[in-house]
Amino acid sequence: MKSGSEDRQKHFQERTKVFQEKIQDFIKKEAEALEECRKDPQTAAVKLYYLANDMLDLTSHYIVISGVSRAVLNERDAAVLNEARKTVFKALIYLENIVTRKVDAQFSEYEKNLAEIESIDIDTRYRLVLKIGFTISLLIQAYGDNTKWKWSFVDIEGRYAVIAKNLFDMKAFYSQLSLDSPHYATTVAYLDRLKKLLNDTADRYHERFEIATQRPEDLMSAINLLRALHRICAAMNEKDDAEQTKKKYLSLEAAYDYVLKKAREKQIQKDA
Repeated sequence: MKSGSEDRQKHFQERTKVFQEKIQDFIKKEAEALEECRKDPQTAAVKLYYLANDMLDLTSHYIVISGVSRAVLNERDAAVLNEARKTVFKALIYLENIVTRKVDAQFSEYEKNLAEIESIDIDTRYRLVLKIGFTISLLIQAYGDNTKWKWSFVDIEGRYAVIAKNLFDMKAFYSQLSLDSPHYATTVAYLDRLKKLLNDTADRYHERFEIATQRPEDLMSAINLLRALHRICAAMNEKDDAEQTKKKYLSLEAAYDYVLKKAREKQIQKDA
């Protein structure tokens, strides 16, 4: 048995060697990029954008190693998956440093940083948005259904939705939506994806509230995402979608107010 275990471990090391080496390359590249950002803040936004992309690639390497562990060693590598989860957060944080992590942020709050990545066109941004979503899906699948991190993934999905929304330059919205624009098809696809992402993520926060937390903060996160969706629908003159979205967030606002009211009543009874 010992020999068989040693053989499997050796096989595992052989199959993952190239990925382990690549991981070290990514870690070294990250340190160098962060140092460059420190030395030259004027170009930091572009560097952080591409560094986020590297972190997604790094995450995929960790996920592959976890998959090999399950196939060869018949066990899920918790340490490797933890690194994958932390690396996804790094990708999100680097992008949040460009566009903030607030879904209701005023455009003026991140306009300057967004201008610094204007050389990165909407096609490239949209590919990154899709890549983030794909990587998060792979990570959730790698963890499986029975994991203590199940509901924490809602926060990852929420931050992803905010980044996707804020990476979209609303100032360039109308020119890119022109049929004459070379970015027309991507703009339409991006907006469709963004609308679904905001709606679905709001549903995920609502679901977490109902099933797991009963925290009013989850309801407010859902409300803010739906408000952002409403603004986009209004900007696109999609009146039916805008009205439906408004009804949805008004319903959640009523639930939020009710939860706060019950919490206040409970506190009053406790203090009496």
